Amino acid sequence: MITSRTNEKVRYVRSLHRRQVRHRERRFIVEGTRLIGEMNQTGQEPVFVFYTEGLSASPLGQTLVEALAASEGKVVAVSDEVMLAMSDTKTPQGILAVLTFPELAPAESPLKLVLDGVRDPGNLGTILRSAAAAGVGQVVTLKGSVDVFSPKVVRAAMGAHFRLPILYDREWGDIEGAMENRQVLVAEPGGELAYYQVDWTQPTTLIVGGEARGPGREARQLATASVSVPMEGGTESLNVAVATSIILFEAARQRGGGARG
Repeated sequence: MITSRTNEKVRYVRSLHRRQVRHRERRFIVEGTRLIGEMNQTGQEPVFVFYTEGLSASPLGQTLVEALAASEGKVVAVSDEVMLAMSDTKTPQGILAVLTFPELAPAESPLKLVLDGVRDPGNLGTILRSAAAAGVGQVVTLKGSVDVFSPKVVRAAMGAHFRLPILYDREWGDIEGAMENRQVLVAEPGGELAYYQVDWTQPTTLIVGGEARGPGREARQLATASVSVPMEGGTESLNVAVATSIILFEAARQRGGGARG
């Protein structure tokens, strides 16, 4: 059991709370029984798994630890104090893993989602969760968006990172070619089309802007039309994650479902 906060592995995990280190190492942190369970179910191979004795004493915790124990040398018991030092939460659930950034091939879906400057971790995580559930083929985050692998985003995404193909920290020039022969729609309040007026069965790229400034100049230049969620008069505009989720599930409905399990 590791009981010292100065242990080499503990220091390494703590360093992954910094974006620069995460992207240099191409590794990130996953916490909690639900996310670790998702990690295991989707066949992700952890670099390390750390757990506390308290977790292993519970039926769920014991099942998780036993399922992961085959990874010899990768599953390590730690004290509660050490777990708290490694965790991003004030009340850790007693299990934490380090994973390599997943690299999933784009899924066979006509819909791609581009996120331009979404900076709130909760919003980005929720959008990723909805995108995975609605069967989006690929999500692209542009530079200026919050880090897709930050602990808060990972928690809010609820396992979407293990199922959803994601390109991160891209420039517009990296993805413009991928928009050829597709309808390109930008989501914004008061858009030309209501979300249910769009033919989402066609190859489509949906661009969603950030919370404060909305879609940028490049997005508007690339877009063939704008789309919105109509609101009753006087109603404040929807949170970006809520509006995006509504649009994505309309696209899934038109395609006949498309939810990713």
